[in-house]
Amino acid sequence: MRKLYFLMFLFSSVVFAQENKDSNAVEVSFLRGNVLPHTTDLYHLQGHANGVMVSFLKQTHGADEWHSAFNFPDYGVYFQYQNYNNDFLGKVYAAGVLYNFYFLHRRLEFKLAQGIGYATNPYDRVTNSKNKAFGSTLMANTNIGLFYKKEHFIDNFGLQAGLLFTHFSNGRTKSPNSGINSFLVNLGVNYDFSKTKNRIIDTLVNKKKYVEPIKYNFVVRLGFNESPIIGSGQHVFYHMSFFVDKRFNRKSALQMGTELFLTNYFKDFIKFKANAYPELNIDPNTDYKRVGVFAGYELFVNKISLEAQLGYYIYQPFKNDISIYDRVGFKYYITPKIFTSFSVKTHFFLAEALECGVGVRL
Repeated sequence: MRKLYFLMFLFSSVVFAQENKDSNAVEVSFLRGNVLPHTTDLYHLQGHANGVMVSFLKQTHGADEWHSAFNFPDYGVYFQYQNYNNDFLGKVYAAGVLYNFYFLHRRLEFKLAQGIGYATNPYDRVTNSKNKAFGSTLMANTNIGLFYKKEHFIDNFGLQAGLLFTHFSNGRTKSPNSGINSFLVNLGVNYDFSKTKNRIIDTLVNKKKYVEPIKYNFVVRLGFNESPIIGSGQHVFYHMSFFVDKRFNRKSALQMGTELFLTNYFKDFIKFKANAYPELNIDPNTDYKRVGVFAGYELFVNKISLEAQLGYYIYQPFKNDISIYDRVGFKYYITPKIFTSFSVKTHFFLAEALECGVGVRL
């Protein structure tokens, strides 16, 4: 009898795993829209951009707990081509990873994609001096989209239509780097390589308690960047943060903390500004360090979480930027207490740093 029970359990486990395993799909979207210059010195870079975005997707069906918790999202990789139809900007190619989250009975799709881009026509002092947006060929690429989606419109073929926001920037790893944004209309088709499958809701998600006591976090972020003076050279920066967070449900935690910014290119840049612009009355010995306080939000998905923070400099002797800054990025939890991170620190639309970090959460 025990053997019979064991065989029944094994059979049911195999069937459940087969029913809930991820399936494959592909999306092809055609893009058309406008460049959105965010500073007056970028108006000459306007154009009617067009392109295509191809996404290869894994569709979730409940094999893991987070599938049900997030209404069975897709995850996968994408390839993007975009022609700015502007002689100075040229074309860009990008590839990276993505999530598709669904709402309104899976008719509304929210796409979040992050990857690496390649520009065909970056800034060059002699041949392309007016491209102040791309200071290098390699850049970070971010895509945020909202679409109406109809799967299996005709057999395994479906349709999607909506809006896509794209951003390309090298995070001031090399100057110039104003970055460029585009707002695009998206029309496309999708194809599901499998038949419609049942999505199994994990009833334990609502029963398990995810509320945690206050956690203490320490993060060291580093990278390299360059001052706005073209050709001034790249310097390593160190951003050190201490903050507390409070997780109050399966998905969300709130943060509050402080951080120290050691931006080494400031040392030479302060002296340059003091000598080149005496009317600004800048002391060449001005302290280059900055201290900020911030509040943030963290969205826990699986081992990956998404993070957004808004901060204010309470100590900023050299006021080269506005006093408000923000950061967006993601974390990967190696263990529940140790994580790595990648983020972009900006002053609203003006990027300052691409940050790679490591931290602990105790």
